[in-house]
Amino acid sequence: ADVKGRPCEDFCVLQHSNRRVAICVITLAEAHPLLQSGKTIKNINYQISANCSRLQNKVSGKSKRICLFIFQIQGAQFLTELAPLCRISSSDGEEYTIYSCIRGRLIEVNENILSNPTLLQEKPSTEGYIAVVLPKFEESKSVTQGLLTQKEYEEVLLKRRSSAS
Repeated sequence: ADVKGRPCEDFCVLQHSNRRVAICVITLAEAHPLLQSGKTIKNINYQISANCSRLQNKVSGKSKRICLFIFQIQGAQFLTELAPLCRISSSDGEEYTIYSCIRGRLIEVNENILSNPTLLQEKPSTEGYIAVVLPKFEESKSVTQGLLTQKEYEEVLLKRRSSAS
């Protein structure tokens, strides 16, 4: 919630672990301004700086599919918790930077949202995801300890609503 102190700029990290691999999917949380009514996404840009494009992330290894075990990942960009993944501009002139929220290797970015940005708003936790990140397995529990559970996030939303009233 409130990533980098920006009110309501919330992100969601969906994590799955099969005891050998923990994989995280980064999405927009339900209260993010881009998901509020009246917002239209104008542009999504994975070019973070002149020398860094998340689209240039090239992953290789025995397998890079989410449904299989992931071994020997090579070439994936390393991300810190506050590493930008992309920037999204809305039609009202606002720009939002989407951050990784966790440390790990960037497995893939969702290129489908480039040609169909409404996926971000219509299906943020499925086809409208931002990126897939693979934390080191031994760090996967500590990586997510600082994140809110769904129940804790709902409490944050409830407090926001009551303070806005």
